[in-house]
Amino acid sequence: MTLLQLFRWFDNTGIGQGIRGSTYWFPAIEVVHLLGLTLLYGAVLVVDLRVLGFGLSKQPVHRVAQQVTPYTILAIVMMLATGVPLFLSEALKCYENQAFWFKMGSLLLALVFQFTVHRKVVKSDQPPTAGMKAGAVFSMFLWLCVGLGGRAIAFV
Repeated sequence: MTLLQLFRWFDNTGIGQGIRGSTYWFPAIEVVHLLGLTLLYGAVLVVDLRVLGFGLSKQPVHRVAQQVTPYTILAIVMMLATGVPLFLSEALKCYENQAFWFKMGSLLLALVFQFTVHRKVVKSDQPPTAGMKAGAVFSMFLWLCVGLGGRAIAFV
């Protein structure tokens, strides 16, 4: 099976057809998807800005990260749970859309970075080093790429 055939199959699923055939399903799912994205950005920004020395300066980085981790996980679950049906509703459109592939590549990098390097950086109880600060900037950049890629899907 080729990738194009797989995307055709995704496009023809009952979920994809149901969402495409509805006036309200796509926008309703999209709203929840964007709420998840907003929650994720908020959680990531709070931690990364703390690493960079902005805000919550009396709180150690590891404590801030620990407090927002449940929100980060919830946001990622929301985005994935809504992203799949959104994708199924327009899989063939996504197959040919460079912004979709940019978003998926950025998402993969962001998730791997979030749960490996970033997690290690924010668990440290030492004052943020230049490397930790670079990691925080890179984290914000990756998640920004995910959001920009997603937004660009509608226009490419």
